[in-house]
Amino acid sequence: MPKQSPVTSEPSASATPRGLALLRDPLLNRGTAFTEEERDALGLRGLLPARVHTQEEQANRIMTNLRALSDPLEKYVALNALHDRNEALFFRVVIDHIDEIMPIIYTPVVGLACQNYGKVFQRPRGMWITINDRGRVADVLRNWPYPAKMIVVTDGERILGLGDLGAQGMGIPVGKLALYTGCGGIAPDQCLPITIDVGTNNAELLANPFYIGLRQRRVTGEAYDELMEEFITAAQAVFPGVVIQFEDFANHNAFRLLEKYRDRIPTFNDDIQGTAAVALAGIFSALRVTGEKLTDQTFLFMGAGEAAVGIADLISSAMETNGLTPEEARRRCWLFDSQGLVVGGRLKLAEHKLAYAHEHSPLEDFVTAIRTLKPTGIIGVAAVGGTFTRQVLEEMAKINERPIVFALSNPTSQAECTAEEAYRWTGGRALFACGSPFDPVTIDGKTFVPRQGNNSYIFPGIGLGAVLSGTRRITDEVFMAAAYKLAHLVSESDLEQGSLYPALSRTREVSAHIGAAVAEAAHARKLTDRKKPADLLKDMESHMYHPEYANVG
Repeated sequence: MPKQSPVTSEPSASATPRGLALLRDPLLNRGTAFTEEERDALGLRGLLPARVHTQEEQANRIMTNLRALSDPLEKYVALNALHDRNEALFFRVVIDHIDEIMPIIYTPVVGLACQNYGKVFQRPRGMWITINDRGRVADVLRNWPYPAKMIVVTDGERILGLGDLGAQGMGIPVGKLALYTGCGGIAPDQCLPITIDVGTNNAELLANPFYIGLRQRRVTGEAYDELMEEFITAAQAVFPGVVIQFEDFANHNAFRLLEKYRDRIPTFNDDIQGTAAVALAGIFSALRVTGEKLTDQTFLFMGAGEAAVGIADLISSAMETNGLTPEEARRRCWLFDSQGLVVGGRLKLAEHKLAYAHEHSPLEDFVTAIRTLKPTGIIGVAAVGGTFTRQVLEEMAKINERPIVFALSNPTSQAECTAEEAYRWTGGRALFACGSPFDPVTIDGKTFVPRQGNNSYIFPGIGLGAVLSGTRRITDEVFMAAAYKLAHLVSESDLEQGSLYPALSRTREVSAHIGAAVAEAAHARKLTDRKKPADLLKDMESHMYHPEYANVG
């Protein structure tokens, strides 16, 4: 691969491939957009049809064909094929049609794609590191030909709300990194998706002839930890300073891996920290509507895993910033899991739940918990579809003039309620956010436009700022700052139509602001040796990747 500039990703002329090799290089291929002069200079004459198209014309053709497909998985496969042959055109389509494309390359369709990853597999993207690679992980990583600056890694054990999908969880790092580029402006050759394959406990996948991973049950314990340690160490050696985002690890590994490595390398867990930031931003927006104080709110979570605890932690930190003691702040957040309300005295509580196990009598019914605790907001992150029933929503509407209802689980099949259910069963009074996309809803003549509490508002900017600042750590304060930045970008017209987040078309703008906040924190805490730019926001904007065809030849 030719050497790349960290900003433009343009190749040096001396290393440019020619002919078919050029057409098969997705970072350089332009397809029918190669000019007449380039076709002569690069050995392409006769290898392409005569017509020279603009990138805009090519994008229109892609969208025309994509819209003719009715099956979501077919759309995913079509976009994946485009990604494999022409990255600039792929990202042009992503950026220009983000509302239409994001649900295909990310939630909710990526969940379906992961379930069928072996069946629709065409060409490898990213790297798989298996338990059999212990002792040679650095050598494996050196097979990657590009200068990775941003890694998203999963072990596939908890993919969205779908459970253990093993090696087929690769669809998540691939989709995530597509958004790091499309929404965050990190050059595609700097992005590396990785799946740690230690097996799967999914019996259905193990019996599936199309399954692409190791055919064995998951390796756990010391051998697993040794592999993760070797991976982290090797990644920093092969790609010095690389930012590593943990994604879709099961609870029993997610919290401890974050705690183990957060003070050693620039890393974060998007399920815990990114989800928390986007949820808190939505709460800030909701409170702009109600005019109430954050410290007067009480939140009841459906779920008690990574997302729930991460959100509760960040809400509590924000409440502390506004004057509450840590104990008072945590008391404003309650968890409800498969056994009922999480309370002190319950036996064998997981460590991550302990801070929110308040003294209270056990409650096994969610509606009863609402009647007893009188929360101002309910936040669904349990990945159990339909748990915000009509009774739940009507009860929230009885005790709140404007109930906060966040159904954040994804994919859509796991959503706690639909947008229409939330609005209809609260008489149009819910302040609603969702984890998967829903169409606008009209109630009594008023149209509501629900927007996703989508982590894509947060993680691309975190990555952009971390990469460009060269920070050695990603601190908790960054996620608080990101929440404030995101909420600040929600307009009054957004709030008037029920949208608690800005339009997805503004994600690159959002990412630049969040990236600047990350860089500011890095410089303030002396976590980087790089010189601080005079204008951090302009620096972020000037370094963002744009999907224009690279100069070749």
